[in-house]
Amino acid sequence: MTELHESAGTGPGDAHFTVFTDREDAAAVARSFSRPGTRVLTHASGRPWLVGQWHDQDVVTAHAGPAALAVIGCCPVDAAELERRAGRLRDLADVDALARSLPGSFHLVAALDGRLRVQGTASGLRLVFHATVDGVRVAASRADVLAAALGAAADPEQVAIRLLWPVPHPLAETPMWRGVTAVPPQDALVVAADGRTVRHSRWWTPPEPVRTLADGAPLVREALATAVDARTRQGGVVSCDLSGGLDSTSICFLADRSPARVVASTWPGRDPADTDLYWAEQAARSLPEVDHVVWDADASPLVYDDLLAIDDLLDEPTIGVMDRSRVLHHLPGMAERGSRLHLTGIGGDHVAWCSEAYYHRLLRTRPLFALRQLRGFRALWQWPLGATARALADARPYGTWLADAGRRLRDPLPATVSTSLGWGMPPRLFDWVTPDAEAMARRALREAAANAVPLHPDRGLHADLDQIRSCTRIIRQWDRMAARAGVPMASPFLDDRVIEACLAVRPSERVTPWRYKPLLAAAMAGIVPEACLRRSTKAAASMDASNGLREHRAELLALWEDSRLERLGLVDGAALRRLAQRPATPELREAILYSTIAAEVWLRGLDRRTEPAAPASP
Repeated sequence: MTELHESAGTGPGDAHFTVFTDREDAAAVARSFSRPGTRVLTHASGRPWLVGQWHDQDVVTAHAGPAALAVIGCCPVDAAELERRAGRLRDLADVDALARSLPGSFHLVAALDGRLRVQGTASGLRLVFHATVDGVRVAASRADVLAAALGAAADPEQVAIRLLWPVPHPLAETPMWRGVTAVPPQDALVVAADGRTVRHSRWWTPPEPVRTLADGAPLVREALATAVDARTRQGGVVSCDLSGGLDSTSICFLADRSPARVVASTWPGRDPADTDLYWAEQAARSLPEVDHVVWDADASPLVYDDLLAIDDLLDEPTIGVMDRSRVLHHLPGMAERGSRLHLTGIGGDHVAWCSEAYYHRLLRTRPLFALRQLRGFRALWQWPLGATARALADARPYGTWLADAGRRLRDPLPATVSTSLGWGMPPRLFDWVTPDAEAMARRALREAAANAVPLHPDRGLHADLDQIRSCTRIIRQWDRMAARAGVPMASPFLDDRVIEACLAVRPSERVTPWRYKPLLAAAMAGIVPEACLRRSTKAAASMDASNGLREHRAELLALWEDSRLERLGLVDGAALRRLAQRPATPELREAILYSTIAAEVWLRGLDRRTEPAAPASP
């Protein structure tokens, strides 16, 4: 097995692992995954069960007769309770109910009578992969660990697909290496006692959105409070983002009710029109026990900062690299103040609000109500009447929409109204992407469209789930970066129980042109001051992005020198170098470079393995 470079090590809260059946051939393969710092949990037989890197606070295990359970991540369950649950296991299917009942964010691994069941989170924040290594099926929480065991090279076609902006469902779930299979977030991996036969078993479905806001808000409050409590109940010092927005403000007030001492962190925006600091200070005045740290706006790294120096080991490209410096910059300061964990409000936009695409169905089921609301959305978002009517009349099934998108990859970016009321934003490729890369992406889209099933038949719920998963794929990598930096991050809004509580509320009451995040405002009434709940705006940080393009022009130019993507024949390096010299190009305001930069940074990261499992030019 190829050794990984030093960043494969673990920081606090950063657990990664592989899972093996209770067989001698599996034990032999497990030994090949051992490296300095590796930890091992065993089956009752003494053979390896979990092999990886973690801290004691990351894992709770229990054995009871032929059954064993392991919870890896954040979950308030203790060993005694888990042992009681293990003692009641009669079939692996019983684990589904356990998975749906526990709060927090975690992987759940079960062993029973020689069989295995491994799952992550429905949110996609914690994923599961599997591969056959020397004849043995191995599950893992990271795809790159399995790829290294296989000695696999990155698949150029998958790299080409990741140049799409955005990468649509289901293509975003496919690992970057052939021979490695991803388990969809709503499924669990089940490995038979022979250690070879596997299947995916569905354990999660989204709730029906039938609750009124009045009925649902208390349940959202309870779920979010439980999620924050799972991180703060141990006490000590925790830090929180306090951007001034409703999401992070809610997390701060919930954390302040805990045994932990809270340090709140505010980065003011550089734009004079940005009112975040005003709202953060409003909140802080009602948090007298909280240490409020306000950073110098001009010291905040800009978008595109330090791209050439990124050496985190990532198992897929992520547009999160664009903001890596900004996300991590204040963590050393939080560590100096004693923080053991940093809480964010990330995910609130994705679960407390929802897609306007629900109105595609609501227009057909509640036409008068929907028309009144749609008039408000048209005024709010400046949707033209004709484009709105066309988007609402579009009844294409998801597979047809995906196939049509594959034929229009070079078209201009679509109108906002069509993406808001449709299945989502159709993918695009840009001028610097080569015809060879385009052919690969088109073929992948065509093949996917033939059997594509949306995440839910209702395009509103599909859009919500797709946005949640797109978010968690970024946060998953940021969490690893933060843990490596020494202060792990947590995003309570992205816990499955919080997502379920939010999705269960009627979309007609969750998304409205007349009120901003009404569900979260109702849920936090009595916890967050009324003055803070009244905020109806959100900072865009567009100046930080545009300044970043200008100030990091030299770094972007250097990124395309000796481009790995160019070596693979996937981009025109000369075109990208010309573009880097013109950062004021209007199109760049639309983030169209993000997917290309993400793929380039990821390929460069593969070179940083001490003995690369995958060469830069597959």
